[in-house]
Amino acid sequence: MNAVWIVDDDRSIRWVLEKALAREGIEHRSFASARDVLDELQRTNTLPRVLVSDIRMPGESGLELLKEVKAAHPQLPVIIMTAYSDLDSAVAAFQGGAFEYLPKPFDVDQAVSLVRRAIEQGADEQGVGEESALAPEILGQAPSMQEVFRAIGRLSQSHATVMITGESGSGKELVARALHRHSPRRDAPFVAINTAAIPRDLLESELFGHERGAFTGATAQRRGRFEQAESGTLFLDEIGDMPPELQTRLLRVLSDGHYYRVGGHQPIKANVRVIAATHQNLEDRVRQGMFREDLFHRLNVIRLRLPPLRERREDVALLVKHFLQKSARELGVEPKRLTEGALHHMQAQTFPGNVRQLENVCHWLTVMAPGQLIDVADLPPEMRDSGDTAPRPGNWTQALGAEADRLLAESPGEVHERLLREFERVLIRRAMHATGDRRVEAAQLLGLGRNTITRKIQELGIDADSGSELQDRGGS
Repeated sequence: MNAVWIVDDDRSIRWVLEKALAREGIEHRSFASARDVLDELQRTNTLPRVLVSDIRMPGESGLELLKEVKAAHPQLPVIIMTAYSDLDSAVAAFQGGAFEYLPKPFDVDQAVSLVRRAIEQGADEQGVGEESALAPEILGQAPSMQEVFRAIGRLSQSHATVMITGESGSGKELVARALHRHSPRRDAPFVAINTAAIPRDLLESELFGHERGAFTGATAQRRGRFEQAESGTLFLDEIGDMPPELQTRLLRVLSDGHYYRVGGHQPIKANVRVIAATHQNLEDRVRQGMFREDLFHRLNVIRLRLPPLRERREDVALLVKHFLQKSARELGVEPKRLTEGALHHMQAQTFPGNVRQLENVCHWLTVMAPGQLIDVADLPPEMRDSGDTAPRPGNWTQALGAEADRLLAESPGEVHERLLREFERVLIRRAMHATGDRRVEAAQLLGLGRNTITRKIQELGIDADSGSELQDRGGS
């Protein structure tokens, strides 16, 4: 599937929607007429994920475009834009199979929410979940990823708060979307916000909205992300970076289910499932006084850990093939293939940027590699020259040193504690796996006492029965 396509002869409408979709990270293309869209469909045979069309345009109307598109592609979601009073057109749009109609003048947040719902429904109806259309890193044969799949299945009928942990680029938002799509709230909005990307003084307004005149520049009332996600799911990414004063407000919402817009005096009831994510160790931040312990326990009802790519190297071949095919579709070229040597070389990389980095590499190869068959010499220079970095006897300390260098630059003051915990976690997991999750035998293999391994399993959050970090802490 391609981007969201916008069709309107009014340049200002196209501009508003383009800016709104770009702000939400949704790819898009714009067309000034229905004929341009039909010509593009015929020329490239490429479908958009969603088609958003005005109803009255020079030449073919939006209804005529809807009829032709639905005849050829009945599963493609089409949103028709029309005037408030144009009831006949709205009825005609629904009768023609439109996903929804968007009245003009429209609320930009409502338009984006509608597009997201159309994307999700379109993916489901075509039998292509967003795991493959939007979230290819959810593909995986590694045991650690199969455990993630099982966790999503167990949570499919739950409204419980979920905490997703994992390194940058490992796919936390994509798992959050999968949890939403397979939940009872699937028909309501999924709204995501990266709390680390919003300036501190704007974050409160982003989350809870504001009233007109609440502060300088607040010329109109604005709905916050909680309100936009009503009855659905709110995904709070990088929750560990949330300022302390906002942590207090979030705790209040989770505790009593109400919040106030900035400058508002009327409480608003929140019917929202919260999914939070972080790449940081929140237990450490609680100990350091940087994260509220009571908020941590509110969010940490179910914990789901996403493994980094270096822990699931067996999935690299599957992901490479998928990303090369995806890049080829986007560029309209034949997909390229890797030689066995090039694939082994890629499997040996540490990929600090995880699956996101792997996708970028595959896109680079699609554009830059000279032939259809990619060998080691065709790989990006930094990867080609990095040599074999797979952790094996003789070079695991080199990999440890590289990770230490990265953390020293990224998280000064936390390096020793983070590496020590991860080192112990890996040792205990491997021993538990080798002994079929039998603690006494695992302790003997490691040279630890039974009480010691039990205490460390609890401290490190390792589920002794499954070797996973899916922890049910009760509540909802």
